[in-house]
Order: sequence, then C-alpha cells, then structure tokens
Amino acid sequence: MTGEPIGRRVARWRVRRRLTQQMLADRLGKSKSWVDKVERGVRGLDRYSVIQDIADVLRVEPSVLLGERFPPSVGTLDGVDEVRAALASYDSGRNALSHEELRRRVAHAWLTYQHAHYAQTVRLLPGLLDSARGMRGAAPELPVQVFRAASSVLVKLGEADLGWLAADRAVAGAGGDPMLTALAVASVGEALRALGQDRLALAVTAAVAPVSAAHGPLLIQAALAAAGCGESRRAGELLDRAAELAARRKAGDEPHPAGFGPAAVELARVVAAAKSGDGGEAVYRHERMLRREAWRRLPVEFRGAYLLDAARAYLQLGDLRGAGRAVVEADGVAPAEVRLRPVARTVVAEIARGHPAPPGVARLATLVGLTR
Repeated sequence: MTGEPIGRRVARWRVRRRLTQQMLADRLGKSKSWVDKVERGVRGLDRYSVIQDIADVLRVEPSVLLGERFPPSVGTLDGVDEVRAALASYDSGRNALSHEELRRRVAHAWLTYQHAHYAQTVRLLPGLLDSARGMRGAAPELPVQVFRAASSVLVKLGEADLGWLAADRAVAGAGGDPMLTALAVASVGEALRALGQDRLALAVTAAVAPVSAAHGPLLIQAALAAAGCGESRRAGELLDRAAELAARRKAGDEPHPAGFGPAAVELARVVAAAKSGDGGEAVYRHERMLRREAWRRLPVEFRGAYLLDAARAYLQLGDLRGAGRAVVEADGVAPAEVRLRPVARTVVAEIARGHPAPPGVARLATLVGLTR
C-alpha cells in the first residue's frame, strides 16, 4: 500500500471511521469541497501539520496516512480480527466453561490488561467472548466483565467502534443490576468519547444515578465527557461527587476491575482541566500528584495512559520538554501504551517535531515508525 496516494488513504480511513466528507470537513474546519479534492488527489497534502490534524480526526498515526511502514514490533495487533469475529457471532457459545473456570480466566485477562500486556489480552478475548455468550444462570457479572475487557482494549487500539459494540453488550448482559449497569455504561461512555462523541457520552453516562462506589468510574467518564463539551463547571461538580464516593469506598466494595479511588479522581481532574483547555491547571495538579505515594500504587495501564494525557497538557503550554518527559516515562511504565496506541503515536509525532526533539523522544519516534 506504500504506493497508494495519500488522498485515497484519507478516504479509506474516513469510511472506516464512518465519517462523511462533510463530517470530516467540519472537524477539520475545512470545506467539504476541500476534503473531496484531497481524496481525489486534486489537492495535495504537503504540510505535516495538516496531515497530523487529519490523522487526529481519523484516530490513526500520521505515518499511516503517509504510507510509511512500521518496524516489525509496531502496528495493528494480531488477533483483533478474531475479536471482531467473536463479537459478530450470535451462537450460544462453543466453549462451555464452569463459572469458576470462567471467573479465573476473566480475572487473568483483567490482570493482563492492567499490566498493559495488550497483545496477550487480545489473544485471550475470542475464547472468553465465546464462553460469555454461552453463560447461563448465575454470575451475570462474568459476561459483563468479559465484554468490558474487550471494550477497554479495543478502545486502546483505536477500534472504538468495536469497543462501543462490546460495551453495549455489557449493558445488555447487566440485566438491570445497578452496579453492573453502572460499570457497563462507564465503558460505553469511554468508547463514545474515543469516537469524539462527547455530547452523546455525557448524555448516556449522566442518565444513570450514582448510588455506590461502583458508580465512581461512571461519574469520571461523565466528567471527562462534560469537559470535552466545554462544560468545565459541570465536570468539576461530577468529579466532586466521584470524590465523595471514593472517600466512602471500603475494601471489597468494588469487586470489578474499574481502577477507581481517590487517586483516580485526582488524575481525572488533571485530564478534565486539559480537555477544558486549562493546561496550566492540569500541569500544576499533575506535578503535585506525581509526588504522592498513591500514584505508584495505581495499575501500570492506568499510569501509562494517564501520562499520555499529561503530555497533552504540557503541549497546550508549548512545553515540549515536559511533554517529552511524560511520554518517555509512559514508555518506561507501560511500553504498549506508547508503541501500540494510535493516539500515543500522534502525541509522540507532535513532540518529535521540536528542534531539537526532547531527550528520548527521537528514539521513541523511531520505535513507533515515525520519521522526521
């Protein structure tokens, strides 16, 4: 595909992301005619900043649009197509497992995910999805956890449309249970935000009334969606409610892997500030948070993903060195966060454009297949 015109790549990814030319144009601040000319090759794309803007909207790294090949360790993970096929299947499940065995495997999948071993998690998912479809009777939380795990890793890998589907299956499997529904709807909100649908994510997540610690992740997703909609005051109110739930949380209250607690709420305040355009507040809170012991106790996946958000806050301030430190630390904590996620490669590309690039960033750019 390296000989394929860049306009054709733009068109192909636009269709894959289910965007019309007008929708792409609106998100870029361009006209539909401009998009049409780009896709037909009438208008060239000779500015990297414009290519990066298009890549951001399409949720791919710029090198994909440029037709550059990744090193062998980088690119789409093997197994995503199998996960897609498992989600598309409606049979009753061929791999019947006992509740106890499925519980053990689900716990292992979540632990693998929390350690940011996404390739291994993807390999586990098809079998788990098949088993979850065949689950009957007690333990409805197991299918919900399986679909939530699938949604989480798919969103990470730039397949948020599939993540939305998996999260929707989790909601259906919750059967009206308040705790399970809250966790499943939080996954829906995360997928919708990844699709750029903050307003819809806010409507969905805010519709569920929080009553217990299990609703904490739901409030965080609602707050981040509100920040993405420009509603910073509402985001703050939602995070205050999440902080109240986190303060009341007791050991054993939350049996599901949701990454919720006081530290998670504080980190969400950083991300919300950045999404609201207040990079200064975000960086101030971020640098205070890193000095706390609670930071080091968070799951590897959580810390790696958060550091990429922190890098974006530094970029808002034009602080390339701060952004560079954040992505290098993210790579040290959870390499897959930086080397497998399309959004991460976009951040690395923006930092790498600095002259000179911050220490360690040039190496990362090479590792993820970006060229200067």
